[in-house]
Amino acid sequence: MKKLFAILLTAAILFSLPVYSAFARGSDEPERMLEPIPDEDCPPDQRGELDHYYCDRDGDLVADRPAEESKWIDPDTLIFSYTPVRGPVVYEDMWYDFLDHLASVTGREVRYYTVEYYTAQIQAMRAGRLHVAGISTGPTPFAVNLAGYVPFAIMGGEDGHFGYTLQVYVHADSDIHSMEDLRGRRVAHVTETSNSGHQAPMALFPREGVSPGEDYEIEFSGSHAASALGVISGEYDAAPVASEVVDRMAQRGQFSKDEIRIIYETDPFPTTSYGYAHNLHPELAEKIREAFFTYEFAGTPLGEEFQVDGFIPISYKDDWEIIRTIQQYNEVEYTLEAID
Repeated sequence: MKKLFAILLTAAILFSLPVYSAFARGSDEPERMLEPIPDEDCPPDQRGELDHYYCDRDGDLVADRPAEESKWIDPDTLIFSYTPVRGPVVYEDMWYDFLDHLASVTGREVRYYTVEYYTAQIQAMRAGRLHVAGISTGPTPFAVNLAGYVPFAIMGGEDGHFGYTLQVYVHADSDIHSMEDLRGRRVAHVTETSNSGHQAPMALFPREGVSPGEDYEIEFSGSHAASALGVISGEYDAAPVASEVVDRMAQRGQFSKDEIRIIYETDPFPTTSYGYAHNLHPELAEKIREAFFTYEFAGTPLGEEFQVDGFIPISYKDDWEIIRTIQQYNEVEYTLEAID
């Protein structure tokens, strides 16, 4: 892996940082500061929810590439990050083979950026220090609107199937058997921006007879893994979690499914999205797409971990509609302060 370097970058990127389309460390290119796009150049109906640094003239709900070639960036070192997870070193190792493939296809060096919080990941792309990323379901609209993130892929099957479900876990020995039994109990949610770990429960649970924050007190655990393990240890009485996360935990032997019981499950949601910064040079962006869609999962750490065929195309406008609907129900505002 001559072109692949793994580094740990500082996750604490302050909210007060100016927005740059800056090249990652190691690049010999100068930094270029993004400038707000005035309304006369991007009317409100072409901006939508996007921050004032971005415009959406083609109506696909993601930031357009800047029209001026001088504003494109073409870094010689690409920074990649995967959504915050418990045990980040384990996941960093899983990505080595793919990142080597990304380096080979793009002809660039690739560095891995470990993040502990959604805020750090989105701020890094907003600040121009992150070029390619896998961003969790709920935070994806934040990244799109605040950081000019362009999601284009998701892990899935050759038949185009993808997704995960929201499951409500209780301990196998619990006396909780229905959603209404959650009244007065200790229930762990993940973070305020987590789709299955908070926003979907807020929108969907009332129709099941229980209102989070009213019928039970919400306790934020910080991650799906912490929620699941907290149920098993008895710290929490129940927890809404993403099926794909806890399935992988069980596969790694972190807990036995005999220890838990599912009392509720939704139809599938989209999983982690994969995309790049909106202002990358178009030829580089196309090479990044090529790297994702030509990567063979069979026999690789990613294939073993995620049990899917590979990366498949997505449409943020169409495939994230249910997520945006849930967030609108929750009156979510796409601001930096509301990310985590």
